[in-house]
Amino acid sequence: MSTSTKPFSPTPFKPPFWLTNPHLQSILPKFFAPKAPTYCRVVKKDSLDESDIAYDFYDAHPVDTSKNGALEQTPLIVLFHGMEGSSDSHYARALAYQMHAQGWHFVVAHFRSCGGIPASGRVFYNAGDTGEVHYMLQNLSEKYANIYAVGVSLGGNALAKYMGEYKDKVLCKGAVVISAPVDMSSAALSMHSFLSHRIYTPYLLNPIIKKALANDITQEEIDSIKAVNRISDFDNIFTAPRHGYRSNNHYYQASSALPYLIKVTKPLLLISAKDDPFIGFTATPNDVSDSVTILNTEHGGHIGYLRYRSDKGRAKNNTNGKSSKFDINWIPETVSAYFNWIGVESRKK
Repeated sequence: MSTSTKPFSPTPFKPPFWLTNPHLQSILPKFFAPKAPTYCRVVKKDSLDESDIAYDFYDAHPVDTSKNGALEQTPLIVLFHGMEGSSDSHYARALAYQMHAQGWHFVVAHFRSCGGIPASGRVFYNAGDTGEVHYMLQNLSEKYANIYAVGVSLGGNALAKYMGEYKDKVLCKGAVVISAPVDMSSAALSMHSFLSHRIYTPYLLNPIIKKALANDITQEEIDSIKAVNRISDFDNIFTAPRHGYRSNNHYYQASSALPYLIKVTKPLLLISAKDDPFIGFTATPNDVSDSVTILNTEHGGHIGYLRYRSDKGRAKNNTNGKSSKFDINWIPETVSAYFNWIGVESRKK
């Protein structure tokens, strides 16, 4: 699996005690993200040939495979974002710069209805739609020979499920999954807790309700959607029936990655914070195959991992050269370290 005989051992995540609160870790990172890079957008149809899908590229160097048909050899890192995420998400921006610094190509593959493009078909964002993940990787493999993937939150669940469901047929050579609710039923219960419901539900639910109402739906669906105040209720009346599930419980059970992790055959790193307010149950060593590495941190929140650096440890901002005591680079650095560990060579200039 790895080119190294040593176990994967990245730099530990150790925030100061006053920054260990999981809600601070989950909320603050977006305020310390670098500006988005200049992406090159390519729009293609989804696997059902219904909705347009945006691929936002940040290539390490110009790519031209039109002359002789040869595939681009420089590694491509594909990001599958979380619910209501996009190439503008704080983690996408940070990853883009880190992958670029390694000399690798980077692309955000948007799910249906995301990235500013409305869904045109009946189906929307489905956290268990591994067929769509495979299709997006197929599109990319027509141009890039060496593909690696990163999945965040619900996009991480979809990617992890894909890795176990497709086994040796996966089109990425390795993957990292971050803050993924691999057991979606327990994650839904976590979101029902008082703080999570009050703090996060409006932020996540309001945009998906707005998108659903803008689609071609029945008056009965409109009335039902307007009445919901929990994501699980929305999933029960909209997500589940739209995607062929009997109920939200059926959707969560069928879409969860956890049962598939024992079948993974390609290198996969699972990163989770023990204080994540979203994700519920996480994988244990008995749940996964030998190809899976589990990295559980004490702190970090949900896609957080905000660091505070001393004057000596300050890092320069990727876009304006100014230094800051705060950064969100632990995840990007750990992702690139894992890819190095499994044999992906950096191509720094």
